[in-house]
Amino acid sequence: MIPTVTLNDGTAFPELGFGTFKLRGEDGTAAIVSAIENGYRLLDSAVNYQNEPEVGEAVRRSGIRDQLIVTTKVPGREHGYDETMQSAHASLERLGLDRIDLYLIHWPNPSVNRYVDTFQAMIDLQKDGKVGSVGVSNFTEAMLTRLIDETGVTPAVNQVELHPYFPQGDLRAFHTQHGIRTESWSPLGRRGELLAEPVIEQVAAAHGVTPTQAVLRWHTQLGSTPIPKSADSGRQVENADIFGFTLTDAEVSAISGLERGRLWDGDPDTHEEM
Repeated sequence: MIPTVTLNDGTAFPELGFGTFKLRGEDGTAAIVSAIENGYRLLDSAVNYQNEPEVGEAVRRSGIRDQLIVTTKVPGREHGYDETMQSAHASLERLGLDRIDLYLIHWPNPSVNRYVDTFQAMIDLQKDGKVGSVGVSNFTEAMLTRLIDETGVTPAVNQVELHPYFPQGDLRAFHTQHGIRTESWSPLGRRGELLAEPVIEQVAAAHGVTPTQAVLRWHTQLGSTPIPKSADSGRQVENADIFGFTLTDAEVSAISGLERGRLWDGDPDTHEEM
């Protein structure tokens, strides 16, 4: 059983989720079904992943729709109030569901400067029952502050690049101050390189766990929900089996000490993704 925390809107939110990027077709659907069977209750998708139909089909096959939090995201090309309304309804149709449980703005795209209008549409969709929780992805402190000031609503989640090479300490502190849940994309960074780091190998050995488990536990102890992806059932089980041990404060700090910056070209102030 993956434990939960409570979002600022009262939603019980898992401390570990399942990423679905690149999981498409029947194999993709089967992998998502496997993840649900292995205990995952938070599924992360996006319009730009082009797999909303697969996610929706996996949800139907699971038979436990009411236990799942299905996430999708507004792409940059559909920013704006009316555009977001249309985007949400198109996502619902592709998913084959009557509600998006967590709806995120995928990237802020500040040069377009329509993310406030987009978020206002999401708030109205939430009021209409089409959306559960509303949040964002890849937003900075300044962008979050603007959203809160101009809409009066604090996003429930900010999903950002976060891994031991980029622990996002200042942003996580801002999230904590404002009651925003941090969610980690690319939680294992460049997997092969990160998992071979001596400090991670040492921490894993000290607890009798794998390096992957040590890193994912690090995320949860920072107060972030990582969303690892794997199509392999055994690895899905391994990734979820991280709540039976606790890293020491020194171990958490040692892993965070690997910080060196972003791995991907994703500075929210400049990156544009349509």
